[in-house]
Amino acid sequence: MPADIRTYRDLVAWQKAFEVGLDIYDVSKQFPNEERYGLTSQIRRSSISVASNIAEGYGRQRTAEYLRFLRIARGSLYEVETQLEFARVLEFVREERADRTSGMIAECERVLAGLIRSIESSRQ
Repeated sequence: MPADIRTYRDLVAWQKAFEVGLDIYDVSKQFPNEERYGLTSQIRRSSISVASNIAEGYGRQRTAEYLRFLRIARGSLYEVETQLEFARVLEFVREERADRTSGMIAECERVLAGLIRSIESSRQ
């Protein structure tokens, strides 16, 4: 781990994931009330799971477990992306807004994939 990484909050992947989670909460405010226990709840839980799994994996202090949790975080990020697409198709969110959030998700995925690759290559 680089010297400037003292806590999971210093990880760019966690920072990006946290931003995605906050953005999803904002986007999902527009969803219909009847989706409160459906898509709204699901997309919010998935979005929070991304940053949470990055943090939990970091806290495990074992490389194998860290990688496992990072991969779980990536899976949750793909869930968020899929759920956002449902919201787009169902017209719960405007195209421009969904595009902005999709861009944030793509950036988070890129950074998270880079972190996973970096850790995997350092193990060899």
